[in-house]
Amino acid sequence: MLERLQNSRNGLGLIFMGPAALLLLIFLTYPLGLGTWLGFTDAKVGRSGQWVGLENYEFLWGDSVTRLALFNTLFYTTVASVLKFGLGLWLALLLNRNIRFKTFFRAVILLPYIVPTALSAIAFWWIYDSQFSIISWVLVKLGWIDAYIDFLGKEWNARFAVIAANVWRGVPFVAITLLAGLQTISPSYYEASAIDGATRWQQFRYVTLPLLTPIIAVVMTFSVLFTFTDFQLIYVITRGGPLNATHLMATLSFQRAISGGALGEGAAISIAMVPFLLAAIMVSFFGLQRRAWQQGGTDR
Repeated sequence: MLERLQNSRNGLGLIFMGPAALLLLIFLTYPLGLGTWLGFTDAKVGRSGQWVGLENYEFLWGDSVTRLALFNTLFYTTVASVLKFGLGLWLALLLNRNIRFKTFFRAVILLPYIVPTALSAIAFWWIYDSQFSIISWVLVKLGWIDAYIDFLGKEWNARFAVIAANVWRGVPFVAITLLAGLQTISPSYYEASAIDGATRWQQFRYVTLPLLTPIIAVVMTFSVLFTFTDFQLIYVITRGGPLNATHLMATLSFQRAISGGALGEGAAISIAMVPFLLAAIMVSFFGLQRRAWQQGGTDR
């Protein structure tokens, strides 16, 4: 029996997948199931709670703070993801050229991503300080402004401030991943297009972009997921303030469940994030399915 299982390709696959499946079951499936259950109860910290059905979700639907957190999350994710993609693609194209000190710049660009998130958030918290901001100090010395900017005290200033911090931290991931994709494109495509008289823009439009599409789909999926569920940057820099202007679904869930003690309500907010995350994954999945050439076929 054991010998036949070892000689079976499917059997070996199941053996190798076993430990990973067990870890996922313990650390992913169980917390997700428990969170889903808590979302339908009135559980509090220190009390198991009773089944209340959809009462938590009905309350959240009419809660102005939750609706504001949903708007903040969508706005934060959309703007930050677009900026990270644009800057990351530009950096990837730049670093893919034959420039001096290319290896050095490729290493340096990773620094924002490898620095611990909490440390980066503390640095930005200092940069945005209303009294000691280095940005405001430089602008005042240049004579461009008369008074220090209140980055974190005004609602829209705070929103764009945390977006800038997220973009700074997330661009390296996008840039390096897209750069790896660019390295897989054969130079012969560009040589052939140049012989046909294609400009740089035409080469990018008709050669680079189509061949890079699968990588873009994957990297943007991860970027959207990481941004949508961001917690550390927001919690360290603003704690959701001012006036809940930077509260995301993740930070609001933590505030309601842990700080506020309403585990059921916090769990319901977390579960409400799942449909948006699944939508992002499905967009990427169907986008990849359109590239059937990856499996040796043609585009559908």
